Amino acid sequence: MSGSKISAGVTFPSFSALSVDSGEKIEIGKASGKWQLVIVYRGKHCARCKKYLNTLEQMQTAWHDAGFSIMTVSADSREKAQADIAEFGWTFPVACKLSEDEMRKLGLYISEPLSPNEADGLFAEPAVFCLRPDGTVQIVAISNGYHLLALILENY
Repeated sequence: MSGSKISAGVTFPSFSALSVDSGEKIEIGKASGKWQLVIVYRGKHCARCKKYLNTLEQMQTAWHDAGFSIMTVSADSREKAQADIAEFGWTFPVACKLSEDEMRKLGLYISEPLSPNEADGLFAEPAVFCLRPDGTVQIVAISNGYHLLALILENY
């Protein structure tokens, strides 16, 4: 569990995570003058997340054509995220090492792994944020489990 949840109409609390591509800390969600789609996924252990992100890969051009930048992020290590990118060929930006403090700042549900094979430590449950160019939250969907992704995929 976590603290208070973000609601539509508020300024998104930008945060930092590690870019899987460059290995550098990057700021995510701050006002950019462009619409943003920020997706928090559970990590390498989640088959539904992979299915969702594979669908995002197929739809990426449509999102860009609509004027959105895309960012995905998980608590995974850089190595785990790199393995997923290599396996699935994702071309959208992926960030990793989302900290517990950042998860709480975003109002995400936080889970403990059920086994050592599931995750290396605490991980965030899925969330989708649609941000206006000024960094204001337009749409927010925060889930307490992977079911959010399943519901979204059923509608495609």
